[in-house]
Amino acid sequence: MYVPQKIFFTKGVGRHKDYLASFEMALRSSGIEKCNLVTVSSIFPGGCKRISKEEGLKELQAGQITFCVMARNSTNEPNRLIATSIGVALPADPDQYGYLSEHHPFGETEKVAGEYAEDLAATMLATTLGVEFDSNKDWNEREDIYKMSGKIVKSFNVTQSAEGEKTGLWTTVISVAVLLP
Repeated sequence: MYVPQKIFFTKGVGRHKDYLASFEMALRSSGIEKCNLVTVSSIFPGGCKRISKEEGLKELQAGQITFCVMARNSTNEPNRLIATSIGVALPADPDQYGYLSEHHPFGETEKVAGEYAEDLAATMLATTLGVEFDSNKDWNEREDIYKMSGKIVKSFNVTQSAEGEKTGLWTTVISVAVLLP
């Protein structure tokens, strides 16, 4: 059984005349281009330790199969705003699992996209933990309720945005949570 023991977050932007090459440039920008990435769903394993990007990159080897949660978005429309975000919500009990969410919008600022992804992760965790809340309230009000419940200790987001390159090159943005053994 494989349960990740460490996690780190990274993000990047790539631009190129070819769609796939712009993704490669975003991977290079984030530092994870040398890995064979396998995307997984959105659980932050209980007991998993968050490490810095610099520490995490040192643990990667070329060709390594690497599990990650990735948000990815691309455009070749000049000046079109794109974003990606990984939202994170962690429970007060470090042995309990938390949630990661992926969001990949068009036309949202980095702040708006990040808050949305964070809200999504926190809402998924809150429903799992039985925290009562009004889903019609805005994020700031729900965030206070979640944290005051004593069941959710921390939430944050890792977000990347960019505008489509003005001459029509492909622009790709990624936000990634990398899971390590």
